[in-house]
Amino acid sequence: MSASTNITWHDSEVTKEQRQERNGHKSVVIWFTGLSGSGKSTISVALEKALFEQKITSYRLDGDNIRHGLNQNLGFSPEDRKENIRRIGEVGKLMVDAGVATMTAFISPYKEDRDIVRNILEDGEFIEVFTKCSLDECESRDPKGLYKKARSGEIKEFTGINAPYEEPSNPEIVIDTEHESIEESVNKIVSYLKENQYL
Repeated sequence: MSASTNITWHDSEVTKEQRQERNGHKSVVIWFTGLSGSGKSTISVALEKALFEQKITSYRLDGDNIRHGLNQNLGFSPEDRKENIRRIGEVGKLMVDAGVATMTAFISPYKEDRDIVRNILEDGEFIEVFTKCSLDECESRDPKGLYKKARSGEIKEFTGINAPYEEPSNPEIVIDTEHESIEESVNKIVSYLKENQYL
């Protein structure tokens, strides 16, 4: 992929802070990470609805959905996973600049890639939510039948089976989806957002 040349950044006359003030809340990336089947998408969907009902300008970026469009040219090699997360990080940054509370639900297995996204945002604009769930439990849920395919060799480089997942070392929020309900999980995140004056 060649780098763009002869380009110039054009500043807006509307600032992120002005958009946040009009919306009545801060903009942030709420980054869900965890194994396939751990509950990332389910909880992010419920959180998006809860924020919408509270009149929070919000939007959800889901791993599978993004791979249908923006990232449809990427596979699941380590290099493609890295590029997948890099692109989502840049989209998340644009969404934050637009004043939107943005949820992302991506396995995002590599700590380095998640940290790169954290570092392109300003302090406090990246909230890492680890949907903690054992591999055994995720595999027993197997909502898409992917673990079964990975075990049979149909899917190569599947996270947790034949590709690594690096757990967050210090996430802002940990959701134990084996023991916390969807409602409890959403309430925990909303409470964090309120306590830290995002909402």
